[in-house]
Amino acid sequence: MKIRFGHSPDPDDAFMFYAIAHRRINLKGFEIEHVVEDIESLNRRALTGELEVTAVSVHAYAHLADRYAILRSGASMGEHYGPIVVSKTPIRAGDLKDRTIAVPGELTTAFLALRLFEPRAKHVVVPFDQIMDYVSNGKSDAGLLIHEGQLTYRKHGLNKVIDLGEWWWNRTQLPLPLGVDVIRKDLGAQQMKSFSGVFQKSIEYSLEHRDAALEYALPYGRGLTRASADEFVGMYVNDYTRGLGSKGERAISELLHRAYEAKLVPKNITPEFV
Repeated sequence: MKIRFGHSPDPDDAFMFYAIAHRRINLKGFEIEHVVEDIESLNRRALTGELEVTAVSVHAYAHLADRYAILRSGASMGEHYGPIVVSKTPIRAGDLKDRTIAVPGELTTAFLALRLFEPRAKHVVVPFDQIMDYVSNGKSDAGLLIHEGQLTYRKHGLNKVIDLGEWWWNRTQLPLPLGVDVIRKDLGAQQMKSFSGVFQKSIEYSLEHRDAALEYALPYGRGLTRASADEFVGMYVNDYTRGLGSKGERAISELLHRAYEAKLVPKNITPEFV
């Protein structure tokens, strides 16, 4: 069976995909084509059910739950850390309500977390890899950073305003669930379960062969040093990536429920996991 698997062009997604890309594991008869696009593009493609398996933002899943189930492996979660808001000149977090913030997409979980924190802030959508320059050039008051920008913003002379993962942890004592991999339900229960097992094996293989997987992932780091790429992978390929467990599943449910209560998503979603 052919599976088109969408992932974003960042080191943690590439790291997880290494064993599949290089056929280091048994693919159980699946022919896997990987599709590399930024997360907001993948979110939009998932709205139409185009890809059989894809990385999406947990925020986007609120609009996809009728068509996709969440794989228990592959999640990107930050415990005490997550997307950060930065500014060129120091800004207090409490003053963001009066500012314009450059964001990487309206379906990203980072944007959802920002709206939960401060729903009154104005925003402008900017490609994720252009946000730091956008803020540095004074085009917006602040920027919402995902991916490796969380590690490199100081080199651009930017100041941290708030870490939304830390804010979420202080409110909930749960990790902030940013991205998950989802699989189309029309593949059927048996194929969904089989593919879930293949992907989990890929992640485990990469963790057991870290140097080789990191070498594969490094070109996706947009100038990150090997040490910084290793740090970034360590942040977002963790125990929750191996398997969500009850705490990871609870974190996803809690985020979606709070989003619904805040009228930021259309339905009160009960996630389906496989």
